[in-house]
Amino acid sequence: MTELTHRSDIFALSDEYVEKEAAFSPIGSTFLGIPGLENQLDDFSLSHANKAAAYARDVLHRAKSLAPIDDIDRIAQTVLIERIEARLQLHDSREAYVAYGQLASPVSSIRQVFSVMSHETEEQISHIQSRMNAIGGSLKSWRDCLEEVHAEGHRTARRQVLAVAGQLKTHSEGAYSKIASDIAPGNEGLAAAAKSAEAACLEMSKWLTDVHAPRSADADGVGEKRYAPWAKYFTGAELDLRATYEWGKADLQAINDRMWRAAAKIAPHCTTLAEVAKFCEESDHLKIHGADNLLKELKDFTEAAIKKVDGIYFDIDDRVRFCDARLAPEGSAAAPYYMPPSEDLARPGTTWYPTLGNETFNFWHIASTWYHEAVPGHHLQCATAIIEKDRLTRFQRTGAWISGYGEGWALYAERFMDELGAFDDPALELGYLSGQALRAARIVVDIGMHLGLDDFDGKPWNAESAYNLMVERALIEPAFAQSEIERYLSWPGQAISYKVGERIWMQIREETKERLGDKFDIKAFHNYALKIGPMGLDSLRAEMRAFNG
Repeated sequence: MTELTHRSDIFALSDEYVEKEAAFSPIGSTFLGIPGLENQLDDFSLSHANKAAAYARDVLHRAKSLAPIDDIDRIAQTVLIERIEARLQLHDSREAYVAYGQLASPVSSIRQVFSVMSHETEEQISHIQSRMNAIGGSLKSWRDCLEEVHAEGHRTARRQVLAVAGQLKTHSEGAYSKIASDIAPGNEGLAAAAKSAEAACLEMSKWLTDVHAPRSADADGVGEKRYAPWAKYFTGAELDLRATYEWGKADLQAINDRMWRAAAKIAPHCTTLAEVAKFCEESDHLKIHGADNLLKELKDFTEAAIKKVDGIYFDIDDRVRFCDARLAPEGSAAAPYYMPPSEDLARPGTTWYPTLGNETFNFWHIASTWYHEAVPGHHLQCATAIIEKDRLTRFQRTGAWISGYGEGWALYAERFMDELGAFDDPALELGYLSGQALRAARIVVDIGMHLGLDDFDGKPWNAESAYNLMVERALIEPAFAQSEIERYLSWPGQAISYKVGERIWMQIREETKERLGDKFDIKAFHNYALKIGPMGLDSLRAEMRAFNG
């Protein structure tokens, strides 16, 4: 019998799944804001993962047996079933454990959780100390998982093993001691826990370098058989990969053509796009000195974006108007990122900027990224889902993130701001277009490298040719380009989700405009699209056909 607190059995089951799944992951519990496990870290062993998978199979069986009471219920059921099935496929194939890298692995999860933990009280500091002391055991459980997966015959590319080993080495060189000193200077227990954590990181780094890397795979690409399930997992769409690759090449060329038109307004004397980018970076125009001033600019920029779109193109709830900006910890990937608010909104949605040791920044290439990460991008999307408790299950609000839907929306948000004239300054336009070129290039090199397709010169893509494309045609810094290549090779199919998602979001909007004619209202379209919640792109296209203005 459904409890009165739930509108249906499907909503009740979804709530149960979020709570019990979170119990398998103390890190996940903290990110969701669920109390009780703040002093623990995850068990990354395969035996523990098998227990979680067994529970997921039980939920899947029960979900399929329930009858939806209305369309809201039907969508909730569809999303729950699709995501559990997708995750179980990655578990059963061991892809969930063989594909990892700097951006997504137990190492990055462990480090990131300390960034969102509160430390105002002695009890909270004690939780942090306990967690730091648990890092050694948590890393040991991951090592056991890697040993077992290796014994089953699964191989990770050596490049990724060494990249994570390098990340661990960075963490071992004072990363946790800095957290301890920032939180509670002079706390001997916390300082000792930090040293213990760093020693564990160094030990794991050495094992990955000396033992695991030599026996890992030589090839960087995973091949089409392994790539296709990842592409569907990240987009929720059935894709013709080779046709998508050719579209990515054409889109990149079109973007580069527009970049040259912008470049002619900025620095007509330059002969390459890279020279124009260097001119913009070195120019005093839009330059910011100091990390503190950058943070202030990012917060002011987000607030200005909210004022520009609220009430005209979106209805932004007062509870989620604020979006914080912080500096990313050392050892993070080179790209900025966003973390959604906690369920209770006690922790606000937060954008993170990696300084990479720099003290001078130029906003020409940051502006469009902050529309992507904050408003009207990820923050507006994720925070809206968090507060839509009447329409979305707890699982839809907190656990159903699909990259094609989410990253596609964020890239659509950038394009929408371009349509509003946000990049009238040629330098800002070039920055926006370089971001667009990056996402188009991702389609080309991600599919190209993993499927072994030919590059623009008729030779198979590899890390070197992909790096050159990123620097020359997407105008990103060498260090960022290197980080990007590592990301694509460790996370097959994820990088294409941005442009694929944006393309489908744009198609949906134009199809809706044509269908509704004079009845079409952009604010109503955006509000409905965000409130419907995350789902696969094929499902999104089908569900948006029910929008009638």
